[in-house]
Formats: sequence, structure tokens, C-alpha cells
Amino acid sequence: MEWMSEYGLFLAKVMTVLLAVLAVMLMVAVSRGQRRRGEGELQVTPLNQRLERMSDRLAASVLSRPGLKQRNRERKRLDKAREKEAESRPRVYVLDFHGDIKASALEGLRHEITAVLELARPKDEILVRLESGGGMVHAYGLAAAQLVRVREAGIPLVVSVDKVAASGGYMMACIGDRILAAPFAMLGSIGVIAQLPNFNRLLKKHDVDFEMLTAGEYKRTLTLFGENTEKGREKFQQDLENIHKLFKEFVSRYRPELNVGEVATGEVWFGSEALERSLVDSLITSDQYISSRVADADLFEVHFVVRKRLQEKLAGSLSTAVDRLLLTWLSRLNKQYFH
Repeated sequence: MEWMSEYGLFLAKVMTVLLAVLAVMLMVAVSRGQRRRGEGELQVTPLNQRLERMSDRLAASVLSRPGLKQRNRERKRLDKAREKEAESRPRVYVLDFHGDIKASALEGLRHEITAVLELARPKDEILVRLESGGGMVHAYGLAAAQLVRVREAGIPLVVSVDKVAASGGYMMACIGDRILAAPFAMLGSIGVIAQLPNFNRLLKKHDVDFEMLTAGEYKRTLTLFGENTEKGREKFQQDLENIHKLFKEFVSRYRPELNVGEVATGEVWFGSEALERSLVDSLITSDQYISSRVADADLFEVHFVVRKRLQEKLAGSLSTAVDRLLLTWLSRLNKQYFH
């Protein structure tokens, strides 16, 4: 039995060494992650090649051998022609913006536009696939300013909306030289909204005093815990009206053919309705548009990717696992009680 104890001791030593090595590797990874925080890289995908690979895979399964040979000969001829006219062919740079309430995708968009404007020529084009229901005024104002850079650089800008471009999302979309929309995409919501609860009566009920000191008559208008006044409400409403006025002026500047007084009611319209009101220029999905440009242009999908630290990756994985667990649990409850 002595050899077993020696073997166990040996395994314990090996495990200790392995754990020490893993701890060192983890520390190095964390250190590198901290140094690289905020860094990112630009990923570029040639869409023509991606579409050709997909088409080739389908052709290999569908076409007969003679048909496949003929197709390959035609492909080689087209490839040679493209090589000769490579510099003269226009380029379409495809960017994506999926906006949340804080316009978090702004950081990537600004880097993507900066990079593309270094190479883009007046005969090229920037296509932005935009999806957003709007959010914070200042955040979407800055996001819209990024697209204004494209217009001011003299590069044609096309904005494609497959699902929704409302409120701040439409503020961005209206900058495009052309706005494309899917038939049932939702557009508009040219309006401003603000809402907040007030707990003042609840605090009074429980004898809780709330003190707020300000310098400046309108430093605070409506609050969460203080007693709101009619004068404060009026000022708050004036601020909303002023933002709405600026919003309407901004849209009018980039879409002068639009009757802003008619559409700036906060309403949302689907694609065909939006076309009738000149909120968009064409009813076509981004996929259809990209496919239509493959023959006469070189398309490149540009995406700025931020490196995540190890802690962020672990936190993201944990969050995803918890979300899946909750969804599974809710699904089982639904099956148990509602089916």
C-alpha cells in the first residue's frame, strides 16, 4: 500500500504545479486584457467573395457536371474582366448600426466611418444597415453627426432599414441621400418623450423629508422625490417642445421634400405608408439591394470589433448561462400551467 500513498503524493504535486501554471497564465491574460482595454480592430469581409462561395456550394450540389464546367468557365472569364477593371469599379462599404436606448453602437460606427473615409472616393458608396427605435437625444445626436461626416465628405450615403428606424433612429436615417425600407419596416416617430415617477406623496406618508438645493431657477424642473410645481412642469414641457423643434428642423434640412408638419406627430408608419409620405425613397430590403450591386461594384462589410477583457468574457458567458436557465425555467412553467 506504500506505493499507493507515494503515487497519491506524486499526483498531488503534479496538480499543485498545474494549478500554479494556470494561475500564472490567468494573471498574464488579465494583465494583457487590462492593457488592451478599449482597443479594437477593423474587420473587413469582401461580400462579393462570400456570395460567390455560397453560390458555388449550391451549384456543386445542383448542377450537372457539364453545367458546372460551363459555369466555371464563365466564372473565370468574369474574374479576369473584374481584375482588369478593379480600380475603376465603384466600391460599396457596408456598415451596421443596431441601436439601443444609449446608442451603444456609436463607438464602433465612428471608427468605421473614420476608416472608410480615408479610402472612399466620390464614385463609391457607403451603405448603412440601420436598426433602431431611438433613445437618448444627445447620444443619437452624436450618432447622426457621424453620418453627417459622410455627407460632408461628398460620399454617397444610402441608409437601409429592414425593421425599424424610429425617433433617434429616423434622425440618423434622414441624413442618407437615399433611404431604403423593407415593406413592413417601421419608420417615423418624429417626436420627443420623457416620463418619470414621483415618490413625493409616498415619502410624506412615511414622514420622510427630502431636501434638494439648487442654484439657478431652472436647474431642476421635475424630480423623482421632490414636490413638483406647475411652473416646473411648464418649463419641462417647454424643453421638450424645443427639442422637438430642433428635431423637425434637422429632418427638414436633410429631407426638404418631406412635409415635416404632417409627419412630425410622433406617429410611426410602415414601409409603404412611409413611401407615400416621402419618409423613404424605395421599398427594398438590404439583401435585395446588396445583391443588385454585386454585378457592378465591389462590396465590403466593415465592422469595428472591441477586444473584451477576460473578466468581461466570463461575465458575458455567465450572463448568457443565467438567461438560458431562466428562459428554460419559464418555458417549463408555461408548459406546466398553460398547455
